Amino acid sequence: MSWFRQKLRKITASGEDRTEIPEGFWLKCNGCKEIIYRKEVDANSKICPKCNYHFPISVDERVGLICDPHTFKAWGGELKSKDPLVFKDSVRYRDRVKKAQKKTGRNDVMVCGDAAICGRPVVLGIMDFEFMGGSMGSVVGELVTRAAERALKKRVPLILFSASGGARMQEGILSLMQMAKTSVAIARLRENGVPYISVLTDPTFGGVAASFSMLGDVNIAEPGALIGFAGPRVIEQTIKQSLPEGFQRSEFLLEHGMVDMIVDRKTLRDTLGRLVAFFGSTAVAAGH
Repeated sequence: MSWFRQKLRKITASGEDRTEIPEGFWLKCNGCKEIIYRKEVDANSKICPKCNYHFPISVDERVGLICDPHTFKAWGGELKSKDPLVFKDSVRYRDRVKKAQKKTGRNDVMVCGDAAICGRPVVLGIMDFEFMGGSMGSVVGELVTRAAERALKKRVPLILFSASGGARMQEGILSLMQMAKTSVAIARLRENGVPYISVLTDPTFGGVAASFSMLGDVNIAEPGALIGFAGPRVIEQTIKQSLPEGFQRSEFLLEHGMVDMIVDRKTLRDTLGRLVAFFGSTAVAAGH
């Protein structure tokens, strides 16, 4: 097997010896660092067959794994980010947004729609980390709020998938305000007995973790997901102490009561179906 293990080495600025694997039939797992057959990973729901590492997946792949076939009907995709601060660092904010739109083919991070899971209707929202690191700006806050309002009106469960580096600093205080806005929208669901299921994927950080992603009636995490507010390095530098092994991984959060369950991607659809049935949605999926 050594013929495909050709190693291209380069020394990073920190002096770390990093191995890169050319694109093609093989890829290197970020978990166990083994070289694995790409088609084997694809057939396994983008999960490493050796160590169970969950590779990132696209919004479309997520919809295909979770929703009943042909039931996902997207809405809200016309919303676009503004540039109220006319922000510029090394690049103008509006140019960053245009680049992300071209890269992903969508207008912003959050993709929302009506769907069915195991025959039961839900309102579904999925964050795309490929769009500016899944950063939460005004559009994300508005779509999460609309999704909650739609779920309340239809009396069906809301399911949100989080993948984010945090608030979008280019929108300043307007981005931070989305934490309160989304939290209030979720609180209305709880007050009216409409279930909200939050699924946290790798990574979920910053203002997203500090608002709607941790407010579910049930908080689910994928295995090995990094979840927290600030990153481990920032925390260590702040408190001047070493963090416990596995700190901020989903397994650590489950042990300390921050999430309710860890669910493998291959069984997540069935788990969501059982939860939706347990919560007792009575709407007819065909009517949505």
